[in-house]
Amino acid sequence: MSKEIKRVAVFTSGGDAPGMNAAIRAVVRTASFNNLHVYGIQRGYEGMIDGNLKRLEPRDVGNIIHRGGTILRTARSERFRSPEGRRSAYESLLAYDIDACIAIGGDGTFTGANIFSKEYDIPFIGVPGTIDNDLYGTDFTIGFDTAVNTAIEAVDKIRDTADSHNRLFFVEVMGRHAGFIALNTGIGSGAESVLIPETETSIESLIETLKKGAKRQKLFSLVIVAEGNKLGNANQVADMVKERFSYYDTKVTIIGHLQRGGAPTAIDRVLASRLGFAAVEGLLKGQKNVMAGIINDKISYTPLEDTISKPKELNEDLLRLAEVLAI
Repeated sequence: MSKEIKRVAVFTSGGDAPGMNAAIRAVVRTASFNNLHVYGIQRGYEGMIDGNLKRLEPRDVGNIIHRGGTILRTARSERFRSPEGRRSAYESLLAYDIDACIAIGGDGTFTGANIFSKEYDIPFIGVPGTIDNDLYGTDFTIGFDTAVNTAIEAVDKIRDTADSHNRLFFVEVMGRHAGFIALNTGIGSGAESVLIPETETSIESLIETLKKGAKRQKLFSLVIVAEGNKLGNANQVADMVKERFSYYDTKVTIIGHLQRGGAPTAIDRVLASRLGFAAVEGLLKGQKNVMAGIINDKISYTPLEDTISKPKELNEDLLRLAEVLAI
């Protein structure tokens, strides 16, 4: 690399995800183990612009691995979209002699990092922290497993009341552009149908599926709806079904931001720890402007340009599995 890495800044940006604190902890402790100085940036790119940096020692990240949210807080920054804002951010990093940055977030975070790294000589390593699991270059993102578990727990409770009242529940989960949460929630909760952005489902085929359940005298049915699916949101889909099919008492539940909260699962804690560790190790080995991910259970580094431009495909086997098990 053009210069030795001595001081590293870490920040979280965009939507929060359970496990971000575990990643921060891993970054700070791995960096300290390698005799690097670590600075935490409060509120993402906003804090970078304002120079809101604070030295972090290993003890500062004690007792946070189990906590949801992010101790560094997060924000979406309109100012960072402008050249003037990015210039101010660069000057703030220079004022603290920062040699490299570790950005924990999703595609918006990495888009900003990719632009910034092309304009200025500070290398970035991305750590994928988003419940949507929609980033190319890693099998799983931090927060995804926790979000799915939260959704399934909610659906299990809904199932109890649906079973008692001969009801059809449409349960909306997060996923404006990707159906990973919905698909895994549908399989894990035994739903009759899953509506996701990546596939086309007609209202006729959905009603036919529900009719088959009614013929078998099923007492209740569950449909998992990703918020960005092509038929519409859960309320809109429920209204279309009620107009043509009256067998069930139809209800809608929107889980919403519950999916972002709560203590991270063991899987997310371990994943976040591995990726935070890999981000620091990558910098020390000369990696720059890449995202640290895990593919087939091995650490992998993918250019930031690819993570934000290449689509992450759904597992076709899971799509087939959801269809078969719903009969």
